[in-house]
Amino acid sequence: MSEKKNRMTLKEAFAATRRGYSILWRVMPEFFPASLAKNALTALSPYIPLYFTARLVNAVAGGGGGKEVWPLLAALLLSTALAGAAQAAASCRANVIEEARSIPARLRLLMEKLLDMDFQDTDDPKTKDLIDQIMENEQWASWGLVKLQYRFDELVEAVLRIAGALALSVSLFTLPVPQGSPLTVLNSPWCLPAMLALMGAAVALSALCYSRAQTFWSALDGSFFNRAFTALCGHAQFNRSASTDIRIYAQDRFLLQKEDDPALDGFGPNSAIGRASRGPRGLLMAASEGVVRTYSGVVYLFVGLKALGGAFGVGSIAQYVGALAGLSKGAADLLSALSDLLKNAEFLQPTFQLLDIPNHMYQGSLTTEKRSDRNYEIEFRDVSFRYPNTDAWALRHVSMKFKVGQRLAVVGENGSGKTTFIKLLCRLYDPTEGVILLNGIDIRKYRYDDYLALFSVVFQDFKLLSQPLGKNVAASEEYDRARAEECLRRAGFGARLDQLPEGLDTCLYRDFDENGVEISGGEAQKIALARVLYQDAPFIVLDEPTAALDPEAEAEVYTKFNDIVEDKTAIYISHRLSSCRFCDEIAVFDGGRVVQQGVHDGLVEPQGKYRSLWEAQAQYYQKREE
Repeated sequence: MSEKKNRMTLKEAFAATRRGYSILWRVMPEFFPASLAKNALTALSPYIPLYFTARLVNAVAGGGGGKEVWPLLAALLLSTALAGAAQAAASCRANVIEEARSIPARLRLLMEKLLDMDFQDTDDPKTKDLIDQIMENEQWASWGLVKLQYRFDELVEAVLRIAGALALSVSLFTLPVPQGSPLTVLNSPWCLPAMLALMGAAVALSALCYSRAQTFWSALDGSFFNRAFTALCGHAQFNRSASTDIRIYAQDRFLLQKEDDPALDGFGPNSAIGRASRGPRGLLMAASEGVVRTYSGVVYLFVGLKALGGAFGVGSIAQYVGALAGLSKGAADLLSALSDLLKNAEFLQPTFQLLDIPNHMYQGSLTTEKRSDRNYEIEFRDVSFRYPNTDAWALRHVSMKFKVGQRLAVVGENGSGKTTFIKLLCRLYDPTEGVILLNGIDIRKYRYDDYLALFSVVFQDFKLLSQPLGKNVAASEEYDRARAEECLRRAGFGARLDQLPEGLDTCLYRDFDENGVEISGGEAQKIALARVLYQDAPFIVLDEPTAALDPEAEAEVYTKFNDIVEDKTAIYISHRLSSCRFCDEIAVFDGGRVVQQGVHDGLVEPQGKYRSLWEAQAQYYQKREE
């Protein structure tokens, strides 16, 4: 637990809150009119029966006949029914918007920023930390943008509650006590300022006590406890991929013991917030409520004395008491909401920091040539690269060329620079030193989206969505069904496709469709390969494309590799050196450098890195004679 540092000034807090609301207006504008309608009716509806009831009681008490009573009774019933129906309808609409749109809108805001920012910033651990902070703040105590939503409801309701109360209570001070009564002192013009001052003092003191009580929550860093709870009770126990280990090793007992660990108890009776609630926080909350109750007693006394003095009828007592109670509640709610918003301003900062990350990568202006002959040449010219915030070089002085139609294999040990090489090739990063050329032109001069369209890539950590098979292949809602099926068969998925109950319309996995199918890792890899073929880009990049395939399926892919790739340029990353023999050229990476380059037969003969890697793998397949 740590207390927030560098508290914001009042001006900064208001500026942050204003910016937060402008963001909410942009991502879910429909929330605001719906909230206004709901809270206006919620705030003002109670005053309608209060007003007509007072008129009705006064009429009955004054001996009014049916001609006076029955219209008031009808107005009471009709207005109450209409207000209740309108309030229910407005609340239903607002709740649907808040529940159905709130979370998706905030997640979409983060998703769009992550997809728009430079990949190197998306890949930066600092960005992940910001995302974690945003999510933990929301889950911890609804801090951040979600707090703005809740407090907007309260602000609107409080302001309108105050307005309605003022409208109903004006006559309390304008109707005089008749002369001759010992209570004519209540006609003094000082009564209204005195009551308002008393209300202001009571509301301010109540809000201050409430605000001080809430600082125990805002000062408590609940992110650790929230993260621990999510890891122990959420991810580990309900994550399907973890369920086998949990059962085999009886990890459920270990996790349950961790849940009872006092060090992880952030909210129990013996936690910091629990002790504060039994001590200073509890006293502050009691004082806040006690001040409001005391003021209400003074209001009841004032109204009762004026009624006793004959200023108004008995029916008006309920009207004035209810109006002044509503006025004090509205003022208290307004101040507490404003206080909460000011505290919340600090929790908006991670969101602002994420949204303010600038794009440094030059987007270029040249369009790539749409060549029918796919005649493209890529050249790495003395390229070096190191990841942001590190001193170690991931690549150093890499120079090579490869042309259309070539099959280039990239091999090397883990950490040798293979994946970094691919990230630079696809311009997910720009070189720290040197230049990458496409047909003799620096790739940074090409339009970024045009350049990316030249590549179809299967990364090791590719992702298939819980969507129909055909849409997964095309990565699109609309697609060419015949082409998608052809690509699946070329990728070796034909036999499985014929077994699927709905063919291309079969949903993968069961997250959204109970009739979805579970596919193996090897089948997923074939679908990913089909997606590469469907995109039909000039360059195909395959990062361990057969890692999850069985030997027969792997042999099938190798046999059909040339047919699959056709006239495209293929860059093939693999740890299985036997799978590189069909490539036109092999680049051997070691320590971020290209230490050898050539074909298999030429590289396996001399002593070198390739031969040592080859022999290390070949020994497991060589027959040994006793």
